[in-house]
Amino acid sequence: MTNKSEEKKGLHPRNPHRFRYDFKALTKVLPELKSFVFVNEYKNETIDFADPEAVKSLNRALLKFFYKINFWDIPENYLCAPIPGRADYIHYAADLLGSSNGGKIPTGKSITVLDIGVGANLVYPIIGNKEYGWSFVGSDSDEIGNINARKIVEANESLKNSVDVRLQNSTYNIFKGVVNDDEEFDLVVCNPPFHSSAHEANVAAERKINNLGKSKGDPVRNFGGQKNELWTPGGEEAFIGRMIQESMKLKKRIFWFTSLVSKKDTLIEITKTLKALNATDMKLVEMAQGQKVSRIVAWTFLNEEEQHEWIERRWNN
Repeated sequence: MTNKSEEKKGLHPRNPHRFRYDFKALTKVLPELKSFVFVNEYKNETIDFADPEAVKSLNRALLKFFYKINFWDIPENYLCAPIPGRADYIHYAADLLGSSNGGKIPTGKSITVLDIGVGANLVYPIIGNKEYGWSFVGSDSDEIGNINARKIVEANESLKNSVDVRLQNSTYNIFKGVVNDDEEFDLVVCNPPFHSSAHEANVAAERKINNLGKSKGDPVRNFGGQKNELWTPGGEEAFIGRMIQESMKLKKRIFWFTSLVSKKDTLIEITKTLKALNATDMKLVEMAQGQKVSRIVAWTFLNEEEQHEWIERRWNN
């Protein structure tokens, strides 16, 4: 699809989005994208990444080209997740599972993944199901987002019977009310709300728009986002802290818990908490997209014998 000399640095080697976008191929599968494509000053085809409709159209084309998703849409002003970064998370999470299994990534429908805060966009389940055949449960506290995510599942044959979307009725709980009794998951993924207030989220959105060369003013978020997707009291540190505390109650029923972490300072408190709760293992993975660096923190409470039993029973049976 692309010239390999144009490979972007930092993205996971299995990430198909590590090359420059091939707009000729993308507009072929999604002709509507053509109206947003133009040639920039460097003679390259691109879109205006400050335009929410252009970004949504690009996502729709990427999901159709790479993941065979024929229908995908999100309600107005909901988070339009950037596909390359989401794909990176899934591929690094796959490596995490493989690191516990002698380098062999477990694949197939029997591998179950819980996506905390799946959102209206359903992007993590789409990528994980296509790339590794995993089954997903996606949870979210936003009812409109959940309804939309279910529409995407029902409209795409590949996702039916592989993705379940559940409403989290509590705005405080993370696992409680979502994970059924005796249910097991091989992996948890989570993209927590990073900001601690609406003001902080708006400042970040305005900074991003300014970086894209747009003038100041009402910060239209090019990737959108609802309150629960963007901010929570205490920010990501409080959210992940609650996640860790709740994970203790599921420590024998979930192999690897993971979450994205945007701020270095958050890692200090996370590390302290996990050590205090006697996590048997903790890993940190750095991901880079251009100048942006984010991190995945992963932890498990299974000891070596329990991990071996889990792998033999669920992954290598």
